[in-house]
Amino acid sequence: MMNEVTFVFELEFWHWMILAALLAGLEILTPGFFFLWLGGAALLTGIVALIVPSLGWDVQVLIFAILSGASVLAWYKFRHKLVIASDDNTLNRRGEQLLGRVATLSEPIVNGRGQIHIDDTVWRCEGADMPAGTRVKVTSVRGSMLSVEGSN
Repeated sequence: MMNEVTFVFELEFWHWMILAALLAGLEILTPGFFFLWLGGAALLTGIVALIVPSLGWDVQVLIFAILSGASVLAWYKFRHKLVIASDDNTLNRRGEQLLGRVATLSEPIVNGRGQIHIDDTVWRCEGADMPAGTRVKVTSVRGSMLSVEGSN
């Protein structure tokens, strides 16, 4: 029992470095950037503990708590300023990228439903009944369903 108590009261810089590595590893497995900032706080706390080895465990934990809170709050406050603008406003919206494209029906449209092959994907489509092989133009997108009309 004495060894467990001694461990808490003898935090070394390498404890913080290991914690920083674990938190960085956890960040890889989770979405967002929360654990990244905690890992950075642990790394900075480890550096402080390396430079000033006489710090008690309570001061080290206090430094970690302050750095963690400050880094997470700073990220939440300034993250919207880091949004990268794109020239393509349909990025990651593949269906919308197909608007206006002309392609050939891979299966006929029967009772308003059929299939169209565009690039490497077969899409469900809806429109007026037409035979397979008809050239059509994509006019709108609703989820993964493309609306098409005959193209001349």
